[in-house]
Amino acid sequence: MNDTPLIRLDHLSAKVRLPDGGRLTTVNNVSASFERGTSTAIVGKSGSGKTSLASIIGLLNNDYSGTLSYDGRDCAAWSDADRSHFRCRHIGFVFQNYSLIPHLSAWENVALPLQYRGGTPMRTIRRRAVRMLHTVGLAKRADSMPSRLSGGEQQRVAIARALATDPDLLICDEPTGALDTETGDMVAAILFRQVQELGVTLILVTHDPQLAARCERRLTIDRGKLS
Repeated sequence: MNDTPLIRLDHLSAKVRLPDGGRLTTVNNVSASFERGTSTAIVGKSGSGKTSLASIIGLLNNDYSGTLSYDGRDCAAWSDADRSHFRCRHIGFVFQNYSLIPHLSAWENVALPLQYRGGTPMRTIRRRAVRMLHTVGLAKRADSMPSRLSGGEQQRVAIARALATDPDLLICDEPTGALDTETGDMVAAILFRQVQELGVTLILVTHDPQLAARCERRLTIDRGKLS
């Protein structure tokens, strides 16, 4: 059994440049670890640093000091290509605004990360995409365009896309923020099922205390500091 945390942060800090030339600290000396197959909520007010921290963990931002490790491997020396390669195979993202490509059908949106990974015939990719849509209850909407889907359906397509590559880590930034309560509960149930049944590590960025309470662990971030 591997006892090494999937993700470890050691004294992680990050700043952004302001229009006046100053620098604002968005992540302030954060140390934490995330075990495999666990769910963690990161909560805080707008501007507290939640999304900044999630973008670093998701290898979308490498402008930081301190150490970020995956499975014991320090990411500091990774090239942009290394980070992209790792993201494509190990990390899934779900955002509040769905981020679907409007001119692609539901299954084509789900297929995108599989196409980026390369090496798989298109017919196999399509079968995989439709199977993932079945997982989120949307197999019959596989050929529908995003404009023909409700907000909840679009978010479920986004989840299917995030899960298409069998990621180790699922990062969700306000995944139910734009949904009504009933639809949000349905989306949340799908996310937590991945933790329970597949051992996915879930990091959930949210303002919603009820959603955060469903996670095994809740961390609060305030002015970049995690507690």
